[in-house]
Amino acid sequence: MLTYILKRFVQLVPVLFGITLACFFLLRALPGDPATLLLGARGGAEEIAAMKQRLGLDLPLWRQYLLFLHDILSGSLGRSVVYGQPVISLVLERLPATLWLVAYSTVIAVVMTIPLALWSAVKRDRAPDILVKLVFTVLLAIPSFWLGLVLVVILAIWVPLFPTSGYGAGLFSRLHHLTLPAFVIALATASLTIRSLRSGILNVLGSDYVTTARAKGNATGRTMRVHVLPNALISSISVLGAHTSWVIGGTVVIETVFALPGLGSLFVESIFARDYPMIQGLTIVFAVLVVLINLATDIAYALADPRIRLD
Repeated sequence: MLTYILKRFVQLVPVLFGITLACFFLLRALPGDPATLLLGARGGAEEIAAMKQRLGLDLPLWRQYLLFLHDILSGSLGRSVVYGQPVISLVLERLPATLWLVAYSTVIAVVMTIPLALWSAVKRDRAPDILVKLVFTVLLAIPSFWLGLVLVVILAIWVPLFPTSGYGAGLFSRLHHLTLPAFVIALATASLTIRSLRSGILNVLGSDYVTTARAKGNATGRTMRVHVLPNALISSISVLGAHTSWVIGGTVVIETVFALPGLGSLFVESIFARDYPMIQGLTIVFAVLVVLINLATDIAYALADPRIRLD
């Protein structure tokens, strides 16, 4: 297991190198630059040139890229053009909100997935099964930002049960503020995991050991709890892990809709300001988070199924 984890971290190096190349040169291909946006209409040619020199944007691209790599290796990830602070400081300040959102939405998705998938599988091809599949297929097709806006209008404005924005201070206040955005993300996650778990349950229900357990007179509830659900969940771990990686990117939209002070909203702000160091640093952070989630998924998969070996 330890050898596998170390190998995955070694494999992360060329992946991150490729991401730095793509991010760096794609940013420079976009119209506009931080110096022009910072000075605005009041900036003449001389002021813009001086600002570019101060920001290091007048250097050759290869030197700018080497400086970017130096910032990564030093751990600072560079200095934000807009905020004037090290990127890593702003990342650490905003990271908790994003991690809370991802964790809370994952918990809600799991709580929704297990009972609904069981209900759908047990009532296969009957009204409950058709209803569950129809509802979550429709939810999967609805854009998250639109669903978020609808929930804000209904549950935060018409019926003021939840706040429209913000992060909260204490634990319960924080959970209260994050409920709507986490629920929006959880609906998208559950739309996939319910179908996966339902298929896994149906496969396990047709297996020989479940038939034997039923023949021995085991109660249906015990059979589902002891034999069916644990084995069916194994196939859903990879789906949940992959979708959690997607959620990391999805926070960009959700945090913007709900005005949450996380990495996603910071990323959007940085793009509009053409804050090159911040965008580059956040891209690296998102990439590392996705790799760590995928690694955790592989480990969880191996622990859940002893037949799987991680080499």
